[in-house]
Amino acid sequence: MISFRSEGRPRWRLRLLLLVLLLAIPFLLASPKPMTASMVADSENGTKVLVLNYHKVDNMNISLSVLPEDFDRQMKYLSENGYHTITPDELYDSLAGNAELPENPVLITFDDGYEDNYQNAYPILKKYDFKATVFVISSFLGVYPNYLTWDQAREMDENGISIQSHTVDHKSMTDLTDDELRTELVDSKKKIEKELGHSVDYMAYPTGTYNLHIAELVKEAGYKAAFTIKYGNVDKASNIYALERVPVFHTEDTNKSFLERIRYTPIFERFGWIKS
Repeated sequence: MISFRSEGRPRWRLRLLLLVLLLAIPFLLASPKPMTASMVADSENGTKVLVLNYHKVDNMNISLSVLPEDFDRQMKYLSENGYHTITPDELYDSLAGNAELPENPVLITFDDGYEDNYQNAYPILKKYDFKATVFVISSFLGVYPNYLTWDQAREMDENGISIQSHTVDHKSMTDLTDDELRTELVDSKKKIEKELGHSVDYMAYPTGTYNLHIAELVKEAGYKAAFTIKYGNVDKASNIYALERVPVFHTEDTNKSFLERIRYTPIFERFGWIKS
């Protein structure tokens, strides 16, 4: 009897602790205090860097489009809570061990190169003196009306918004031959470099599809790093040609979803629910 109780107490206490943690989760989610990158630094893999992934910033009621007023509130939150925006070069140099990042670093990215990035997102980014990166589909710019013109891309690129590659035609890369892949990667890089007058060193995979062979071709094409849509934060354990991002979507409560994603992604990683 005594033996049974002495062995059972630790189990009972463990169960109680787990119950307390489960009950505490709603209160943690409601907490006004942000979970910032500096609060979840990993001694082995360095600080986890938040890379946000947007697409459109306009009034369309679709998942890939964030309302301008919501985007403004999100940028205001980052500004008021001590986040510092960085460039792909700064992230790359940090991962390579050649530079230190500012406290609470965040890399803000947009995919595709929609015109609303210039019309709506760009003024808000300037309002908060934020840097950002737009991965553009090189054959779409200056051709389709809903996409950036090259003049708009040049203006943004000269004012803190880095323009990088999202390939030539936005084709799913796992459906292409090696020759087609090289064309998508190399021609896009060359076109953007010609239009902007500087090296283009980063790309994002269209639709997020890639594999290790494609990553090797990205490296072969001269890119320093590539971004996926794999959910998670970036640290020194990340594959430089398969960097994680945290997507931001339009939801029933977009700003609540935004806060939950940026605050608790590091916690989910710690528990192994996403990339550790």
